Amino acid sequence: MPTGVAIRDVREQLFDAAECVLLRDGPSALTSRAVTTEAGCAKGVLHRHFADFEGFLAELVLDRIARIDSRAATLRGLAGTSTVADNLTGALTELFGSVAVAIVSLVTSRDDLRARLRLARPTGVPVLTDAATVIAAYLTAERELGRIPADADVDTLAPTLIGAAHMLFADRKGTPPEPGAVHKVVTTVLALPATTGRVAEQDAGTHRTERE
Repeated sequence: MPTGVAIRDVREQLFDAAECVLLRDGPSALTSRAVTTEAGCAKGVLHRHFADFEGFLAELVLDRIARIDSRAATLRGLAGTSTVADNLTGALTELFGSVAVAIVSLVTSRDDLRARLRLARPTGVPVLTDAATVIAAYLTAERELGRIPADADVDTLAPTLIGAAHMLFADRKGTPPEPGAVHKVVTTVLALPATTGRVAEQDAGTHRTERE
């Protein structure tokens, strides 16, 4: 990079460059030189902002996890609107249609990176565990509204949904699954009708008829 030319938000620029390399060429191609070349800056720029490359990658993963966490309120706010199945289909498509699948591959392919991340997040698989927490919070809200059964085990359903969706997206090479395929995963895991995803509302209607 020419002397005297400032980099706008260096960390984010480097993170975005790393994402591009990761998505295009895979985890094995992710090196400090590849990242700085993609970002259009000198290699020394990365090392001025991060102690080493594994530290950079750890910060990248934690930054992307924070983005997932920030979506929790948005998804929870959808509780009571549209259908449970449609809301979850959209949320899972947004999550796994992003860099999430590639980030999981990155973490599982680098022992040193996993060791760094365990210092900040000692349990679970980064990204997948956080996504499951977001889904569980949404399902809890829907359970409170009576749109899924009162005895629904959201702490089991959420990671099951994440695992099934991850397999669906990870089993593709450049071609994301159709929305209908994601919707089918959701309705199958939650045992919801494919048309509406409103089991509890149907039950409520039955109870009203019986009282009448």
